[in-house]
Amino acid sequence: MNSFDQFTRQKYLNLETFRQNGAGVKTPVWFAQEGEMLYVITMTDAGKVKRIRRDGRVNVAVCRMDGSVTGAWVPAQACENPDPAVLAKINRLFDRKYGLVKKFFERQRSSRGSRDTVLEIKLIEEEQR
Repeated sequence: MNSFDQFTRQKYLNLETFRQNGAGVKTPVWFAQEGEMLYVITMTDAGKVKRIRRDGRVNVAVCRMDGSVTGAWVPAQACENPDPAVLAKINRLFDRKYGLVKKFFERQRSSRGSRDTVLEIKLIEEEQR
C-alpha cells in the first residue's frame, strides 16, 4: 500500500503546518481527493493559509473529527490556489462527499462574509524524502 491509499474514502485530514519558529500547528479539516491530489477549502485569512503561503511544507494524516490521528503522518507540499474556477470545481467534490452537512456549514460561513480559497496538497513520494 502506498501512502496515498490511506486517504481514500476518509472524511477528515489532520493538516500540520509550520510557524516561522518551526513549531507545528495541527488542524483537522475536511478534504477532497482527486487523482493524487488532496484539496482543502478554507478561509483566505486562516492561519494555515498564511503559514502555507510562507512555507508549503506540511504533514498530513487521516484523523477523526476531533483531530485524533488514525493513520500515518505523511510529508507533503501544499500551496494556495485562489482561482475561482478551481474553487467551484473543488466545491462540487465537497458537495458530493459531505452533502447536506457541508451546506449547513457553508451557510454559516457565508453569513459572516468569509471568502474561501483552495489548498492543493501533493504527497511527497518515498523516494523524494
